[in-house]
Amino acid sequence: MSAEYQVHGAVAVITLANPPVNGLGLATRTAAVAGIRQALADDAVKAIVITGAGKAFSGGADIKEFNSPKALTEPTLHTLINVVEQSTKPVVAAIHSVCMGGGLELALGCNYRVAAPGAQMALPEVKLGILPGAGGTQRLPRVLGLEMALNMIVSGTPVASEKLAGTALFDEVTAPGADLLQAVVAFATKVADVRPLPKVRERKVDYPNHEAFLQFSRNTVKAMSGPFPAPLKCVDAVAAAVTMKFDDGLKYERELFMQLVQSPESKALRHAFFAERVASKVPDVPSDTPVRAIARTAIVGAGTMGGGIAMNFANAGIPVMLLETKQEALDKGLATIRKNYENTVKKGKLTQDKAEQRIALVSGTLAYADIAQADIVIEAVFEELGVKETVFKQLDAVMKPGAILASNTSTLDLDKIAAFTQRPQDVIGTHFFSPANVMKLLEIVRGKATGKDVLATALALSKKLKKTGVVSGVCDGFIGNRMIEQYSRQAGFLLEEGCLPEQVDKAVEKFGFAMGPFRMADLAGNDIGWAIRKRRYVEKPEVTYSKTADLLCELGRFGQKTGAGWYDYKPGDRKAYASEQVNALIVRHSADIGVTRRKIGDQEIVERLVYALVNEGARILEEGIALRASDIDMVYLTGYGFPLFRGGPMFYADTVGLPNVLDTINGYAKGRHGEAWTPAPLLVKLAGEGKGFNS
Repeated sequence: MSAEYQVHGAVAVITLANPPVNGLGLATRTAAVAGIRQALADDAVKAIVITGAGKAFSGGADIKEFNSPKALTEPTLHTLINVVEQSTKPVVAAIHSVCMGGGLELALGCNYRVAAPGAQMALPEVKLGILPGAGGTQRLPRVLGLEMALNMIVSGTPVASEKLAGTALFDEVTAPGADLLQAVVAFATKVADVRPLPKVRERKVDYPNHEAFLQFSRNTVKAMSGPFPAPLKCVDAVAAAVTMKFDDGLKYERELFMQLVQSPESKALRHAFFAERVASKVPDVPSDTPVRAIARTAIVGAGTMGGGIAMNFANAGIPVMLLETKQEALDKGLATIRKNYENTVKKGKLTQDKAEQRIALVSGTLAYADIAQADIVIEAVFEELGVKETVFKQLDAVMKPGAILASNTSTLDLDKIAAFTQRPQDVIGTHFFSPANVMKLLEIVRGKATGKDVLATALALSKKLKKTGVVSGVCDGFIGNRMIEQYSRQAGFLLEEGCLPEQVDKAVEKFGFAMGPFRMADLAGNDIGWAIRKRRYVEKPEVTYSKTADLLCELGRFGQKTGAGWYDYKPGDRKAYASEQVNALIVRHSADIGVTRRKIGDQEIVERLVYALVNEGARILEEGIALRASDIDMVYLTGYGFPLFRGGPMFYADTVGLPNVLDTINGYAKGRHGEAWTPAPLLVKLAGEGKGFNS
């Protein structure tokens, strides 16, 4: 049973018990319905209380049942709410901690609601590309009023119960520290004989000139919701609470819900939701694997990346020490961190007190001996193996036993780095993405000797730092940068064949990317890609690249930091302006290599860039570098600006259909640089079987 039944005097108490958040799965719904029927059949019971065990009333639908037949098996959530609403004895919801989604819809079906202070109330379905489908859009406006309910439903943002205390959502909010169950049983006893039983469905939504308000809301939501249809449908559903009879509004809500469930945007959001949760699960690392305590940290390198990483630890309340070789570099790094926090305060996103607390957690040193007692040290120095070797040999010599030695390398062989130490089991890759204090992705690189406890610790740490940790095996570039190299190669070939940077960027930004490849390169620094290509020319001479980017770098055009890259930049202005010099260089280079430039459409640009990611992603999956296709999607959604409404490159390929992707790739394989389009064996196999990467 996942709902418990007890009787307190003349009050039956049904406690939802499906940890961790009492999701309303089939077993819980069945037990709750059985409990209500048992209470109705017992003449000694005069009132019924529904509450939740542990740290939640209910977080809503059980995510384990999403997209499965169980979600629609009787009793459904609709049936449970109907049973509650049609009860001949008063039903009181005892709300605490978390009351969200279907949990709030269940509470709205009760006759009364009593809440503890601090309970988080929300209908967050919009974040999954859907809307509340069990009466939430019809009942919430009836207790909160049109405006407040609409804001909650369209945003999906939780609101603390005490902020809603003066509304008809709650009949009572208990005093801080009061025993909720005791208070609710007393309340239920008091209202046991009150008739008629109050029902939310019988309330009216009164809002003067609601047509004007709803039209204003539609205009505002449309401007802010971008490619996602759910927010606007939420407005339509809430409007029905004002303009239709309750049952008609309920039916209309269901129609809109079913439309959204089938939308590609909702499927992509739900895919991302599950992908984020499964990314932390590693098959051979059990959930009870012991983790190492992380109380003190150190970063080697106080540059842009090192400073950004340090801020993550300070934000999480963990002391961090920055190590540099020169006082000037250390002072500059610490000053940059302070400036970043001060800017956040100016924007109103952080109080001055909290900023000072975080700044105080960051210190600096020039001596390796000073960081010896750190529980984890992250190297964030120049991306060159010889430099890493020097750092890791020194760390191996000074760090205490059991300290985790982490590298922020973005492309280099972690196993070689681990071999510079006498403790390869303690070495792991923690690849942060720039700006490290902002970007959600943390690529966790598992070396062949990395200890399971070290991996488990890194995954736990990623959550503490509010990052999405994705595990990668060791290869050149890991998941993200190995794939982006193929994307960048195609971008370079497109320039040689007829495109200019602005056209390529605009095409993929229209597709939904946060930033096109050339604006992205200017932001990251073109010299970084140049250094990697120089290494590739020696290590992999058979791999071809466009020389356009090398010619750009030879002019010293490294991007925003030099005021000139693929685009021109003005002092204090990050806007990219098309560069006549660069465009002329590109056209001239095409002539120099004997390529006749042609007109290239946006569809070809998008296909070549995105399918280059997909094809390399398939190789990464086949080699076991990524554990699952959804991990690759998470890397691209959280680290590379891939459009969320498309679900990531591998999910997008699934929606297009792998046979269609393969046919397109085979077409490009017949063109210029066709060798870059050899289809990945896994792609060929899955396309032939009619399967997807995420099947």
